[in-house]
Amino acid sequence: MGNALLKARALARQLLDAGITASTLADDSGLEVDELENRPGIHSARYGGDEIGWPQRRAALLAELDGVPEAARTARFLCTMALVKPDGDAFIATGEVEGRLLTAEQGTGGFGYDSLFYCPPLDRTFAEITEDEKNVVSHRRRAADALLEALRDSE
Repeated sequence: MGNALLKARALARQLLDAGITASTLADDSGLEVDELENRPGIHSARYGGDEIGWPQRRAALLAELDGVPEAARTARFLCTMALVKPDGDAFIATGEVEGRLLTAEQGTGGFGYDSLFYCPPLDRTFAEITEDEKNVVSHRRRAADALLEALRDSE
């Protein structure tokens, strides 16, 4: 949660330094795996090292979970969004979607860990659903909806 707020405040400072007064929005998303004590978490985009790509990150995650039974492969995508208004007021909201990690990639769409993340209500991985379907259930959508609600409640 703190990472999204740090990003939004840093951008607000950069804008102010440039003479621009505006609200700033930032997010931070990640994958938490219960069996890995919620790793990779905020380090999801750098899991396995900065020098490797997504195929290698997915392979590293699968290797670390090798032998873990299906029931213990529970995971969630999390997103925190932070909006900082010009007066410094901050609004923070989170969204998550629960699922589990498969033992092999499935599907060709999406990005990141989508081909490993099975979403039970959809009975498919995030890489097997359309963008429109994902936008209805995704952690980012849920965080955005929660942020809009928080803003409406503040009026």
